[in-house]
Amino acid sequence: MRVDTAKFDDGPEFDREIVEHPGSVVLVPITKDGKVLLIRQYRQAAEKFLLEASAGTRETGESPDVTAHRELREEVGYKAGKLTPIGGSWVAPGYSSEYSYMYIATQLEHSPLPSDDGEDIVVEEVDFDDLDRLISEGEMEDQMSIAALLLAKYVYKEHIES
Repeated sequence: MRVDTAKFDDGPEFDREIVEHPGSVVLVPITKDGKVLLIRQYRQAAEKFLLEASAGTRETGESPDVTAHRELREEVGYKAGKLTPIGGSWVAPGYSSEYSYMYIATQLEHSPLPSDDGEDIVVEEVDFDDLDRLISEGEMEDQMSIAALLLAKYVYKEHIES
């Protein structure tokens, strides 16, 4: 956490509290039969179980690609033969420096790593065509997951049709 003092051209100074964050990744793993692997886990801040895309925090000095490969193995138990970057987004730029890199993971091979402490994750296979319904009906509430899934939907569709 830091506090920045800022000032616009002729205005008064003001303080902004900023949460410093090393960045994160969010993954959309897609099986060879077109299923999306999502995770369901308890989120303390939300006080409930959420259905999400797999995601994780970058370690200091770690490239987003390395984080993506590690998190995929820790959270869904697969390694990706192909990891395709599809963009990214600022998570909460009003108060956080966190930028999240987004990926589609394909050519999946079972290769689990141990989960992080405090994670109790259940992997769920979802039809690619059900993503819109899950989002519009409120089953998906995590903004990083929603952004990545919507972006992946268009990128993946273009990939299949080309």
